[in-house]
Amino acid sequence: MRRSSLLVFFSLALAFVLAPPIPLAAQGGMLGRIKQKAAEEAKRRAEEKAERAVDKAIDNAENAITCVVTDVECIKRAEKSGKKVIVTNADGTVAAKDAAKGSDAEAAAKQRPGEGAWANYDFVPGEKPLLLADFADDVIGDFPRRLEASEGNFEVVEWQGSRWLRANGHSNLMFVPVDAPLPTRWTLEFELLGEEGNSECWIYPSGTREGAQAHLRFSAAHSGTAIRADGRDAGARETNGDTQAGKPYTARVMADGRYVKAYVNETRVVNLPNFDYTRASKVLFYCDGNEEKPLFLRNIRLAAGGRKLYDALAESGRVATQGIYFSTGSDQLRPESTPTLKEIGAMLSEHPALRLVIEGHTDNTGAAAANKTLSEKRATAVRQYLVSTHGIAADRLTAVGVGQERPSAANTTPEGRQQNRRVELVQVK
Repeated sequence: MRRSSLLVFFSLALAFVLAPPIPLAAQGGMLGRIKQKAAEEAKRRAEEKAERAVDKAIDNAENAITCVVTDVECIKRAEKSGKKVIVTNADGTVAAKDAAKGSDAEAAAKQRPGEGAWANYDFVPGEKPLLLADFADDVIGDFPRRLEASEGNFEVVEWQGSRWLRANGHSNLMFVPVDAPLPTRWTLEFELLGEEGNSECWIYPSGTREGAQAHLRFSAAHSGTAIRADGRDAGARETNGDTQAGKPYTARVMADGRYVKAYVNETRVVNLPNFDYTRASKVLFYCDGNEEKPLFLRNIRLAAGGRKLYDALAESGRVATQGIYFSTGSDQLRPESTPTLKEIGAMLSEHPALRLVIEGHTDNTGAAAANKTLSEKRATAVRQYLVSTHGIAADRLTAVGVGQERPSAANTTPEGRQQNRRVELVQVK
């Protein structure tokens, strides 16, 4: 009991003792009034407490981002922004605290690299971002400034707490520009969402549809076909994927000259050695949606590929990779890191005299001290994984956190910040 409450109690008791005797008939009425006053006081305090709780909730929610429980990507981006995340059910009610953990995507994210379906996953993103488009800085209702419109109707929309590019007219065409023609090795990633019965997105690396150019076709949910690759001398190849109407998935393309692989989530659906195309300075997206059943795109990432890690390391003594992923604000390795970690492990096994410093790097978002600490934890996580999973001797590997101290590109663009979020391998002579 607090001191103020004790004082009130003893004051009432003393008054009761010193007061003249009260007739029995009046005592009952007084006790009733005391009980009523006590009840009113308790109610007042409860209301004040409730009001303070509501005020606090409102304050917390002012900068909050609301995500539907099934939209794990929205939750991850919200957490990365540092803002409060409010997770709701489809009807808008606040979901249980752990409800999002039951989704397939979240379950996959909790796997270690090399586990489950990721065991045979071999997509490695290019180490130099050429263009990133997440529409975070674009105006709702506008066409994204970083892309180029050709015809049809694309517009940025807000849906379930995330920014998407909506194609809601027939024959929607846009270009993803590149400063120079595509390099020999390049990668493309984007998320696609649509409904049963609407069309697909065709990807033309040649930048044009003229002359039956080779292309890749990704479908949201169309007769079970996930992707189709056409080449002048290769015919057509179709493979069923795990796409579902109304559920977003990540489409990926990895090209090395005419050798092209394509993926739906963690599944490789095309492995084509003779994809014949001309490398242009623009990649054409041809997406066929409509007003009733629009098609949605987000997180478009085009990057330049590179040589094998060991070749680059042998030439310059240092190599950067964009293929090691961590959970937001954490040192937990994500399963998408499988191919890069596997390549590093194999390189160390094949070259037993090779010793490495593993450097963690960040962009300049957030506090410098926190970034340096996190980068060191992440470098240590990579080192530990190589030791425990690939059997590499611990004394061959040193983990160092560099944080934002040595950017490899300007932090003024999304591409630059992405390039700075990296793990570098440095050969110890």
